[in-house]
Amino acid sequence: MPQTREAPILRHRNKYHLPYDIVLNILTRLPVKSVMRLRCVSKSLDSSITSPHFISTHLNNINNKDDDDDDHRYLIHMPASSPPTRSINRSICTVALDRTFDAISEVRIPSDFSSNVDDIVGSCNGLLCLVDYTNNIYLWNPSVRKFKKLPHTCLKNLNYATLGFAYHSQNNDYKVVRIAYASWLPALPLPPSEIEVYTLSSDSWRRVGIDFTTNGVFFTKNHLLTTPLVSGALHWMAVEEIHNCEMIISFDVNSEEFRKLAQPHGSIDDNNINRCLASFKGKLAFITCGHGVQLGFQHSIWVMREYGVVESWNKLFVLPLETPSVCVAFTEYGSLLIFMDLSTAVENYEFQFLLIDTETRQEKRDPDIQCVSTVAAFMESLVLLDGANVVSY
Repeated sequence: MPQTREAPILRHRNKYHLPYDIVLNILTRLPVKSVMRLRCVSKSLDSSITSPHFISTHLNNINNKDDDDDDHRYLIHMPASSPPTRSINRSICTVALDRTFDAISEVRIPSDFSSNVDDIVGSCNGLLCLVDYTNNIYLWNPSVRKFKKLPHTCLKNLNYATLGFAYHSQNNDYKVVRIAYASWLPALPLPPSEIEVYTLSSDSWRRVGIDFTTNGVFFTKNHLLTTPLVSGALHWMAVEEIHNCEMIISFDVNSEEFRKLAQPHGSIDDNNINRCLASFKGKLAFITCGHGVQLGFQHSIWVMREYGVVESWNKLFVLPLETPSVCVAFTEYGSLLIFMDLSTAVENYEFQFLLIDTETRQEKRDPDIQCVSTVAAFMESLVLLDGANVVSY
């Protein structure tokens, strides 16, 4: 008799079982800490979580959530290195609510570079760029506890240098721009600025040119404010040697081209002590600080409504203050953080912070800041989790 084959055993899928792609889609919407814990579940899950596609999808979901909710935006600030703050623990950064500046947590800087860190250069997608006194630059993601020290410069002289940090949207990459320039004396010719760009994907620096260096351009640092990234371009104040005039210079992160932007009409005033740039709700802002019409100081804020169009500069408001002050940061919500020097003598150093809501003009004095700080936007992300030559701590 011919042998009959037994019918295969049908394994019914559990009604609570979810396909793997749906599980991954759910995970891309979880907080970073929860996702990091799940890496221990299995090798396949760990491989999926550390993949560039998962990291990018998770980041997009976080960004979309933050865009819809001002109350879930955060910033991070770090104690500055000036002498009055030497007793402060500079290895601690503070995470605060963007809208109110209320502190919600503290983040310890990795011990490998905490003692020398000088400034937060900028912040993109949860990745912080820091620089120390010896011109070492670090990319650091506190959320995944990883950092990367950038390779040495290819420039000759870094005694005077300014930096910018940006996200390269076209290639899903990150860039650091460093501009080195000589000390400027009006009686002497100004050597051309040297410029280099670091790209995370290649982990290397390379020189780039600027088509108007022959005129002699002296770049100026942005005081306590980080270099603003607006419309895919970094921005600095600069002085042109020939005409001894100030200008705004932008660097397009995608095309790596420089261009000049005019300052707002009517912003040049002999009473102005300094001028600086910032990002205000995604638009380029121009801030002047100087003596007021009456006693005291005043800050004037212009915003470029349509990027690149000089005629679109619009003066938002003038902020009068009784004491000398410096703009520290614009929050993503649009509040302005100001540092006021209340000192009456060198040995009696006093200061105060003032947070001003630019819509309601409400003021909050002494927010949760213990000393002068550099401030940057902050968010949790998985960026750098899949990076090469990164250090875990």
